[in-house]
Amino acid sequence: MNTKSALSALGALAQESRLAVFRLLVQAGPEGLAASRIAEHLDIAPSSLSFHLKELTHAGLLASRQEGRFVIYAADIGAMNGLIGFLTENCCGGVPCTPGTVCAPSST
Repeated sequence: MNTKSALSALGALAQESRLAVFRLLVQAGPEGLAASRIAEHLDIAPSSLSFHLKELTHAGLLASRQEGRFVIYAADIGAMNGLIGFLTENCCGGVPCTPGTVCAPSST
């Protein structure tokens, strides 16, 4: 992931409703949820939800597919992992770490 993509993703997530949508879709897994189900779960008006889904999709954080008359949205886990990787790229002095790892201060 490059800096421009990371800024786009972070900007999209820096809003309460969009962050809630993304977290719900991460929880739903690859099956995703229809927009109507997302609106029900989060009590977001359909017109507002449409705007938030568009922002998250343009930031590369969501994928959508048509199933009959429904549009199903799912979190792009690869993009999420790319963002986490970008944010932790230089963590722990360049030694790869995982979320939840506590880096010991260097002894210099």
